[in-house]
Amino acid sequence: MALEGLHHVTAITADASRNVDFYARLLGLRLIKKTVNFDQPDAYHLYYGDELATPGSVLTFFEFPNAAPGRHGDGMPYRIAWRVAGPASLEFWSRRLADEGVTVSGAAGGALRFADFEGLRHELVVDDGADAALRAAAADIPAEHALRGFAGVRAYGARPGASASLLEALGFTPDGAGDRGWQVAGAQRRARWCYDRPPAEAGIQGTGSIHHVAWSAADDGELARLRLVASSAGARPTRIIDRRYFHSVYFREPSGVLFELATRDIGFDVDEPFASLGQGLMLPPQHEPRRAELELALTPISNPRQSA
Repeated sequence: MALEGLHHVTAITADASRNVDFYARLLGLRLIKKTVNFDQPDAYHLYYGDELATPGSVLTFFEFPNAAPGRHGDGMPYRIAWRVAGPASLEFWSRRLADEGVTVSGAAGGALRFADFEGLRHELVVDDGADAALRAAAADIPAEHALRGFAGVRAYGARPGASASLLEALGFTPDGAGDRGWQVAGAQRRARWCYDRPPAEAGIQGTGSIHHVAWSAADDGELARLRLVASSAGARPTRIIDRRYFHSVYFREPSGVLFELATRDIGFDVDEPFASLGQGLMLPPQHEPRRAELELALTPISNPRQSA
């Protein structure tokens, strides 16, 4: 029983149209699902990922059009790290982002940092090639420079030691940074999870902030076992919840971050053909009677794959 790194990361946007333009056109990710927040169906839930919609590459957004800007603070994830092939890819992305008016900066170890139009922070790091590349096939991004899936996530945590016992119970191992750096690795994929010292101001959930971080479990059997492990380590996990494309358990870890454990055995082609992922509005059965109403209320968006 070992978590296979990250399953997905979910953030908040106030503008679905600009969000699709940034992530599907500029970053070249594939829009793999256009659906709604199952708990609040008048809000979009957009999913991006690699060409095969593989867990470990999936970034999702809730759209709340009237949401105020967020502010990263203690107990909040604040930066997503993506793998790229090497220094030439960092140069490619530095030029591509700068040409679009995105501010980029370097970091120790040769990483490249930037934020989206709402302040969600990203970092591109050179891949060591140990995990398979999870790439989307964007027409204007050479395959050798495409994003290759998640490398990890950084969070702010004032007392990272409080989270250590739960992380260890879930299979995370220290990553050479005391109780601030961790890695979780399965047979196929791994990801880093790191705590940094928080800023003085309290965090605010809103646009440009990360709502939760999901870790990859195999199936319901593994999910049930991990749920018991989390509970025994002091967490208060939810029941197993059907999210249609995966089954999930949620809980807050001691530093305050909302964790999800999500299964990878169902997939995003359960309700539409794989070749046309992300092209139509897909609704769970309980919300299908509201289709006409929701299609009128939701923000019109243009998928670059359909308009090409």
